[in-house]
Amino acid sequence: MKYVVLVPDGCADEPLAELGGRTPLEAAAMPALAALSARGEVGRAAVIPEGLPPGSDVGNMAILGYDPARYHTGRAPIEAAAMGVELGPDEVAYRCNLVTIDDAGTMVDFAAGHPTSEQSHPIVAALDRELGAGRDGVRFHAGVEYRHLCVVPSDWADAECVPPHDLTGDPAVLPVGPAAPKLVALMDASKPVVRATAAGVGSAATQIWLWGQGVKPQLPAFAEHFGVPGRMSSAVDLVRGLGVLTGIEVVDVPGATAGFDNDYAAQRDAALASLADRDLFLLHVEATDEAGHQGDVAEKVRSLELWDREVIGPLADALAGTSFRVLLLPDHATPCALKTHTTDAVPYLLFDSDVPGPGGAYTERAVAGSPPVPAHELMRRLVAPVPA
Repeated sequence: MKYVVLVPDGCADEPLAELGGRTPLEAAAMPALAALSARGEVGRAAVIPEGLPPGSDVGNMAILGYDPARYHTGRAPIEAAAMGVELGPDEVAYRCNLVTIDDAGTMVDFAAGHPTSEQSHPIVAALDRELGAGRDGVRFHAGVEYRHLCVVPSDWADAECVPPHDLTGDPAVLPVGPAAPKLVALMDASKPVVRATAAGVGSAATQIWLWGQGVKPQLPAFAEHFGVPGRMSSAVDLVRGLGVLTGIEVVDVPGATAGFDNDYAAQRDAALASLADRDLFLLHVEATDEAGHQGDVAEKVRSLELWDREVIGPLADALAGTSFRVLLLPDHATPCALKTHTTDAVPYLLFDSDVPGPGGAYTERAVAGSPPVPAHELMRRLVAPVPA
């Protein structure tokens, strides 16, 4: 039996006037997904446990079968694992976005115009040189595009920080709590460093934004926990970090990006190559989430159709005649009208090539009446032994 986990990040949405009251999932032409869902089990999954933030860290942890209420310690330490950054017992990691905030204090862009890594890395290097390099226990680590990392002493952890993507177009709400003065001071100190360096590389970044803090989580090895070794492909450090922390081998796929230019076919081909000698593969694509954050309805529909044409259909065709199961599940909803994540339950699909399901449509409206199941329970069902 082969197992495929498909994660169209943030693809769930709400009805949109631009689509005649339909959601992007309802409007997109997805015949391959429709064929699988007609022969599978479609329902509603609670990917975000009550009381936890609706982030990709929480949602993807649940998709991998780990209860976030038990294992989640924060977003940034997961990304640290992907970057090979070791956290000591007296350290806490913060996600460090490069952002654009105007002189009136409005969060103009939580991604600072989506700089390339070639543009952002000199900025992070300057930050570490001027404000970090271990001074006062602070160090900066360059990640991908606008997503970076700041490691600080553990007594900086006690603060409430608003994710920058929740503030687009609104006043930038600063951290609060016992550690907030240190965080705000570092963010303020970053402004001249970021602006001077950004000007030289053609970036719109104006400062850093710290959020998503946490200590290193302790997750059981996936292969031991579920009895199936696996691989994954994602261009997002957050998802890759969960692979590192759980012992799922992360495959580097040329052409896989966190943007709209992602090479879906390359990730599909990597999945098929891996399935030749490893039973499970997780394929994650960020594009639908980015479209939601940008409020780009047409791009969200296009990204869904690329999923269907380049991934779902060809994968199903290639695996036809073999025994395989598919779990398709977004990590959260990212409604285009809101431009941020919500805690809403999302549609899931469980497909078994050997055991027909009740069938149904894979849309938000079609599953609205289904009682939500805890998302972390679906992995166990995906890899459950085949009855004798």
